[in-house]
Amino acid sequence: MVIDKELEKKLKNLTIESKLLTMEMFHESGQGGHYGGSFSSAEFLTVLYNGILKIDPKNPNWKERDHFILSKGHICGLFVAVLALRGFFGKEMLSTYDEINSAIGMHTTLMIPGCEFAAGSLGHGLSAGVGAALAKKIDKLSSRVFVHMGDGENDEGSVWEAAMAAGKFKLDNLVATIDRNMMNYEGSTESIMPLEPLEDKWKSFGWAVKTVNGHDVTELYDVLSSLPIEQDKPSCIIIKTIKGKGIPCMEGNWEYHYAKLNDEDYQEHYNLLEKCKCN
Repeated sequence: MVIDKELEKKLKNLTIESKLLTMEMFHESGQGGHYGGSFSSAEFLTVLYNGILKIDPKNPNWKERDHFILSKGHICGLFVAVLALRGFFGKEMLSTYDEINSAIGMHTTLMIPGCEFAAGSLGHGLSAGVGAALAKKIDKLSSRVFVHMGDGENDEGSVWEAAMAAGKFKLDNLVATIDRNMMNYEGSTESIMPLEPLEDKWKSFGWAVKTVNGHDVTELYDVLSSLPIEQDKPSCIIIKTIKGKGIPCMEGNWEYHYAKLNDEDYQEHYNLLEKCKCN
């Protein structure tokens, strides 16, 4: 499905705004945060929450809603920025990032309005997603389950156990998305534990697979609004991205998986991003 120019502009600007809010949280907390994987997933989360998911921010527990499970929970900062921009809670809540007893930390918690999954240890989100998707089938609900993973997370055996189960149960209401930024927190995925040919691996587990440009909001919208890829098969979307997208020194640099910026660098990078907004 092709989006119109106004929606395309809105999605691009919301992506930038989500990154700016994330930077503010990280810097003002004094703790820093997970810049790399947050910025590589920004377009995807923005498109998903502002054009794809069947949700009601005023009624987060609506029975008919689509479920979104953020398995790579360390990008919580970007996730809550997207939720705030979508209206799940006020932006003022973001100022409590990483404070003691705050709902918002470096990883997701169920205290966050609209958050379906508490994440920290990687490799568990898809298993939860399989359970939720199977339950929807049993209850004859038409809603769907989306699970977003990091590519390094695919090193976990539990991911492949869940993938095998999803294929067996023909969960075409389940969508696994993989942030394929080619990096984890120690270096490149292909030097640490090669994943390629990633498409073929998922297909061999009974999934229908597509690869998309994760920084093109129109391409993301087109693919995400045309699901499932095939009937009677779970869908896997490999989202090709650049870690730290939008900040030149961070792009493709695993050292910015987590970082704390000094005041000068923060202001420089913030101003650079702000200039990227569409007029």
